[in-house]
Amino acid sequence: MANPWAGEVALTLDGERRVAKLTLGALAELEAELGADSLVALVERFESGRFGTRDMVAVVAAGLHGGGWAGTSADLLGAEISGGPLEVARVAGALLARAFAVPG
Repeated sequence: MANPWAGEVALTLDGERRVAKLTLGALAELEAELGADSLVALVERFESGRFGTRDMVAVVAAGLHGGGWAGTSADLLGAEISGGPLEVARVAGALLARAFAVPG
């Protein structure tokens, strides 16, 4: 079960429920994958709406890696994702929001 207070988001991938989380390592992976100059630049890219499908796949793949998944972005692209592209967008947004939320 995903714990939103720990930044976790659930995603059903090939019929298996997985937990995704943007850990520090996952964020570093994401920066490299998307060619971002900094973490701030990465966040600004998403906040300003300058992102595409490849960006969302990279966020979800990095989050899944943070949750312990050993697959690749290519594996994710070929997987059956419960909820389809809309669920990928929701998960990507939730991962980013939870990774950068100020604890309250």
